[in-house]
Amino acid sequence: MATARRLEVHGAVQGVGFRPYVVRLATALGLTGWVQNAGGHVVIEATGPADALTALARRLPAEAPPQANVNSVVVSDVELPQADTHGFQVLDSVDQVGHRDVPPDLATCDDCLRELFDPRDRRYRYPFVNCTNCGPRATVIAELPYDRCRTTMAPFELCADCAAEYKDPTDRRFHAEPVACPACGPRLAWLAPGSPTGHLAGDGGADPLRAAEASIAAGGIVAIKGLGGYQLVCDATNPEVVFRLRSRKHRPAKPFAVMVRDVRAAHQLAWISLPEERQLTSVARPIVLLTARADSPVLAYGVHPGTDLVGLFLPYTPLHHLLLADLDRPLIVTSGNRSDEPIAIDDVDALERLGGIVDGFLTHDRRIRARYDDSVVRVLAGRPAAIRRARGYAPEALSIPGRLARPVLGMGAQLKHTFALAEDDRVVLSPHIGDLSDHDTFNAFEQTLDHLSRLVDISPSAVAHDMHPGYLSTQYAQRNWLAGHRVPVQHHHAHVASCAAEHGITEPFIGVAYDGLGWGDDGTLWGGELMIADLANYRRVGRFGTAPLPGGEAAIRRPARMALGYLFGGERLGGSALDPDLVSTFTARLPDREVDAVRRMVDRGVNSPRASSAGRLFDAVSSLLSIRDDATFEGEAAIALEWAAAGEPAGELPWRLTRTHGLWVYDPAPTIAAILAATVEGEPASRLAAAFHTTIVAVTVALCLEAAQESGLRAVCLSGGVFQNLLLTGALAGALRDEGFFVYLNQRVPTNDGGISYGQAAVAAARMGGG
Repeated sequence: MATARRLEVHGAVQGVGFRPYVVRLATALGLTGWVQNAGGHVVIEATGPADALTALARRLPAEAPPQANVNSVVVSDVELPQADTHGFQVLDSVDQVGHRDVPPDLATCDDCLRELFDPRDRRYRYPFVNCTNCGPRATVIAELPYDRCRTTMAPFELCADCAAEYKDPTDRRFHAEPVACPACGPRLAWLAPGSPTGHLAGDGGADPLRAAEASIAAGGIVAIKGLGGYQLVCDATNPEVVFRLRSRKHRPAKPFAVMVRDVRAAHQLAWISLPEERQLTSVARPIVLLTARADSPVLAYGVHPGTDLVGLFLPYTPLHHLLLADLDRPLIVTSGNRSDEPIAIDDVDALERLGGIVDGFLTHDRRIRARYDDSVVRVLAGRPAAIRRARGYAPEALSIPGRLARPVLGMGAQLKHTFALAEDDRVVLSPHIGDLSDHDTFNAFEQTLDHLSRLVDISPSAVAHDMHPGYLSTQYAQRNWLAGHRVPVQHHHAHVASCAAEHGITEPFIGVAYDGLGWGDDGTLWGGELMIADLANYRRVGRFGTAPLPGGEAAIRRPARMALGYLFGGERLGGSALDPDLVSTFTARLPDREVDAVRRMVDRGVNSPRASSAGRLFDAVSSLLSIRDDATFEGEAAIALEWAAAGEPAGELPWRLTRTHGLWVYDPAPTIAAILAATVEGEPASRLAAAFHTTIVAVTVALCLEAAQESGLRAVCLSGGVFQNLLLTGALAGALRDEGFFVYLNQRVPTNDGGISYGQAAVAAARMGGG
């Protein structure tokens, strides 16, 4: 006997080939009916035998397309259709109130790659080939539900061949919204320097792709319009062009990402573990931070100077695949911007902002609707961890424990900015935006917030924000929400809460937050913190000893100043001052004028705020060991310190814990004194760098043991930018587990300030409760 049921499928089910999958499954089960996109989910009405309908509900999540993520299937009985129906069809989409999930962009699938390089295929060498299993999604969607008419593909009318594929339930392009071919889809254009207009592919001029490749092969820098923004591309084996790119982009030392043709090429450049290879080849195609092979002379030195870390990734669009296949060499593929600016997505803006950097533009006539930079991951303690969450991952929704009573905006921090839109038990984390202090980046934040909140249909009625009064994110929250609608969240509590919430931890835990700087609830700067916390509240139980930052932000840019701060004004807890003769061994190599000026600033307390920062201590030690005195980008000195320590014997330096004002405090003075003394005795800087890492591990384990003795807790959440350090994080996680702790690290949410907004949302949910 026939019956009819309605199935509402929630989760990431749009833009992943879900409707074609439903048609094929329902047809195989002998059912009739229809499927449609509704708001951000999928609705199915099916008629047939009860056992077939039950099988449909059971198999929908179990056999869903690889990139689908079914959170729930809500089944209800409905009346039988009055008229006989035949077959199963896709109905036009409708807009409905409810959760909306925006699908992330998907890397080119193997089927499309075969077509791309098959001379017999009508899409041979067509740089926009895609199907339901791959291609642009978040970067082209203007509105939901996800249909071609609501994407930037709308201006491209399907040709007869593409239309036939689009309507054929047996074809993998059945309802593939960005489907296109050379006859009806987007076309490339090449714009040479000084030329007011470019020439399109197929217009009778030179092939735009070949023109761009010729420029790159000859040592040129080309701006290429990618999925989520323009990218700067050049030969990664050519030292001269790498130097020229650094000069033009104003990026003196920060490593560049390198795209390679395939996994085999990646293995020739770096040591790659199985977990790292899985990340490289995942459909998200992130940049993966890897250890470069010392025996590989392929890459120019200037690609990743001063570190053995190299960021490699594989092609993720047909255009990238063509470039790598034709040029057959590693390519620098980096964000299309000047340092600290947002990536360019608009054609006119790109021509203006990138014109002084590049030797030509390879562009096309499909508009980029949303800005998405490339994602970055690193395998830490054996598990993948997001460093920058953007293309390929964002804006896929994440969950948080508990439920929010009302929608909340997590405003994030200042650097590595993201924001979070939270409703009920889900959080939509924005793609990486950047440093809000840059005017254009702040504008990009406002544009992204407007677009994404409309897309996912979340209108925040409350805001969770950092406590730092100087953060533009804090000021934005204070300008736009009344006090009763603001939830201030301490920076380091947000860090550890982001880790706990990601792992579903709702009970109290020990939180270790190590980063550069964050505003403490006592009005001072924190950064090396031990907490007993839950998602709603925290209590500070330990910290690093404080030191002044001579010149404020100037000390961040110049680690040598930070070292002087520790030498001249570091907190002294139970010990005498540092030996002046040892101090002079360091100051003797710095300009006398700088040393005298810093000493006066510290002695008088002028523009020298104190901070209990783990990140700044790493900077200071990097300078004390003559590894880095200056930093041209955030974390440069610490990265160089980690690199110097890699592979060295791991001894331990002296250290001391002191009980001060109810807190356990790590006094770094004995550690610093030992470093200075060992340096005088000729101990290699690399060995001392390794010993410093071992020392911080020992200190942290001791702090956690004290917290455990006080609280009885055994769960430890590690978060903060310092835990991007593989050497430290791997050793610490192992040492804590050896002591019987359960250790948790950020994975899908960045451990750096890119995860602050998610942590703020989790804290707001715990404090506000749900209805």
